[in-house]
Amino acid sequence: MVSRRAVLGALGALGALGAGAAGVSAALGGEEPLPPRANQAVAGGAMSTPKGGSNGFKPAVRRLLVQSERLFSAQRGKEITFLTVAPPGVETLKLPMVLLLHGLYGKAQDALVGNLPDVLVSAVAKGAVPPFGFVSVDGDNNYWHENVAGDDPMGMLLEEVPRWLADRGFSRPVACAGVSMGGFGALLYARRKLERKERIKAVAAISPGLLTSWTEMSKRKAFQDVGQWESLDPLRHPDKLKNLPVGVWVGDRDPFIEGTRKFIQTVRPEVGSVTPGGHNDEFYKTITPDVVRFLGKQLSTT
Repeated sequence: MVSRRAVLGALGALGALGAGAAGVSAALGGEEPLPPRANQAVAGGAMSTPKGGSNGFKPAVRRLLVQSERLFSAQRGKEITFLTVAPPGVETLKLPMVLLLHGLYGKAQDALVGNLPDVLVSAVAKGAVPPFGFVSVDGDNNYWHENVAGDDPMGMLLEEVPRWLADRGFSRPVACAGVSMGGFGALLYARRKLERKERIKAVAAISPGLLTSWTEMSKRKAFQDVGQWESLDPLRHPDKLKNLPVGVWVGDRDPFIEGTRKFIQTVRPEVGSVTPGGHNDEFYKTITPDVVRFLGKQLSTT
């Protein structure tokens, strides 16, 4: 049975979804900070919106439509959270949707890193980008592939998410973005879509979880063996993106900087940004305007 909760709150309430206990992090093997844990937003549970903006974007004052549901995923063999975010004042019928993938130890709501919702709403309101929304789902900790038999998050993304979106009047995913482990997953998703001859318009990887060492990757217990990791690792298959518009953003103090620099040097993406910062919301807030601009630019192309 599907349970459904529509959440319509001020953007500050959405901050509880994406930021939760902001600034709280830990480390896995000295490599990957844990994402903040999220608190569930409640209907009408408005929270104060901070004064001032980030990189010229003022916090949105109009109410944002956030819908969170619990759905059963046959591909994963379990119930998951299905979260959609749409800007206010736009037609949601066939609204282009960007798949947004969370990082290690995250949930659907954790994919909304930094001030991403604020930036999206402000950019759409100003006409800087065409209207689009985000959709995110629970993927657990398996780097968005079938690491455990019968639990296939990539299958969910490819087979179920388009149907769930269509059932709610949205478009299929037209682009994909992800943070940390989700950045790895977004690049893998783009590859899978191309292999299926279902090209998306763009892929955006924020602080992607690209490691150069199996010793470090094996600590995450997300792959059966080194061979499986190497078969899926975007670093080892740069040709699989086939001229797809790719954007990559990473901080110069990010634990994934080595692998991400190598990816940028090899793939030469449309955007390959290395700027001061780490693997945290403080850094994400500095690059989300560029991420939204990149996605908007690609979505506006025919």
